Amino acid sequence: MKTGEPSAAKELYRQLRDLSWDELWTVEVPRFNRASADERMKRVAVIRAVGVVFPECGPPEQEEEVRRWLRALLKDPVEKVRRYAMTALPKLGADLSDEAEMLALLQKTDNEREKRFLAGSLEKIGGAQTLAATRGILPQTEQKTRAAVTREESPGSVLLDATLTEFKDVKIILRGRSGLENVVRTEVEEVAREKFRVLNVSKGLVAIEPLAPFSIRDIYAVRCFGTVGFWLGTSQGPLNELAGLMTSPTARRLLNTFTEGTPRYRLDFVSKGHQRAAVRMLANEVYAICPDVLNDPRSALWAMDIHSLPEGETVELRPRLTPDPRFTYRLRDIPAASHPPLAASMARLAGRMENEVVWDPFCGSGIELVESALRGGVRQAYGTDLSAEACAIARNNFAAAGIPSPAATFICRDFRDHAKIEGLGPGSVSLIITNPPMGQRVPIPDLRGLIADLLRVAAVALRPGGRLIFANPLRSECAHPGLRRQFRQVVDMGGFHCRLEHYVRD
Repeated sequence: MKTGEPSAAKELYRQLRDLSWDELWTVEVPRFNRASADERMKRVAVIRAVGVVFPECGPPEQEEEVRRWLRALLKDPVEKVRRYAMTALPKLGADLSDEAEMLALLQKTDNEREKRFLAGSLEKIGGAQTLAATRGILPQTEQKTRAAVTREESPGSVLLDATLTEFKDVKIILRGRSGLENVVRTEVEEVAREKFRVLNVSKGLVAIEPLAPFSIRDIYAVRCFGTVGFWLGTSQGPLNELAGLMTSPTARRLLNTFTEGTPRYRLDFVSKGHQRAAVRMLANEVYAICPDVLNDPRSALWAMDIHSLPEGETVELRPRLTPDPRFTYRLRDIPAASHPPLAASMARLAGRMENEVVWDPFCGSGIELVESALRGGVRQAYGTDLSAEACAIARNNFAAAGIPSPAATFICRDFRDHAKIEGLGPGSVSLIITNPPMGQRVPIPDLRGLIADLLRVAAVALRPGGRLIFANPLRSECAHPGLRRQFRQVVDMGGFHCRLEHYVRD
């Protein structure tokens, strides 16, 4: 119900919503049908309840009967009844007869509110009929219907291996966790220097520019950033200026090069929350300029992200890739699993040695061990965790990474009992890399004691020259003289901060 409706109507809907489908359909619907005009207005919430309850628990064999009832209400003399029916019908899914009835009503009605509701319902279920009927008349409905039809006929994809040959005016923004910017910058300079140059580094992002023709896969050779976006420009003006950036020659060239099929995008005013009116107006502006680029909030290939900055609003074109092509080995995760770019950053900070023996005392879903092994030089990987399920998930993820070596062992065991595990005795490990529990989602009775035990165990298990890389949720100092800290960086963990620390065993 809408805000502002009488509380009695809201209470009635809540009561109807809690009824079984059988009681709602065999008692309340007949009661509504027999009621006087005034009583029907008071009990119009029955229609809404039918639209919600039937998709949840109504028997499939009754679907057509329910549809016929709702379609009949589209011809009711009372606009409010018609409006409730046109809102309920799409909840049952798309149907050509429903679409035809709504289009017929759209052509007859002069009520502007009814037209808006009809347009909203048709945007959810409309197909070819709606596209033909709304072309040039209802641009938003036309665009959403085109997006739905296009998605159904040819879903398309983001082309990872297509090459952009005209790259001189392209700028790329690599966004990630605050505190990891220099790790990303260093990685770009080491692994992607033939393709890209770092332009600048600021909080949470690294801006780069291409030096040669490149593909999206070339960008994803860098593993430590979170998301990538193509910078389209900054506007200090009205929405039509933003629309101009979104349909600029650069934007079209990027979309045409890297998209199979019709480009479809989702619009997001980042950090501003829901901006439905602005999204609607801006999407309509873009469609008026370039009808071949479609707004599709349901299943878009791209995102148009609007970031508010002191100098204006910046537009970035971001590929929506699920799963992330760098981390396809993540078959499953556990709650509070490591963020893969953070794990990749930790592996990069650890450096690379030959014949490494790597251990993650809190292996979770195994991401840190996979990222370490992908860098090469690892002879043996160990993962321990108190959860047998986590060990099984880590084992499967590690296997899915397809690393020919090293051997990997995952054991359900408290890390403090490491000496009982063959291969994890004193002085046997060259690298401990871990993201321990931080007490944010699952309470840890003695978090300070847990971290102290981790440092104590590391001082025993590491060989001379061995390294400990871990995300420390505390501001504690290491009390073990055998561990020498070489690096500490505060990192945003999404709502709280930790310290990414690197120690070496003397």
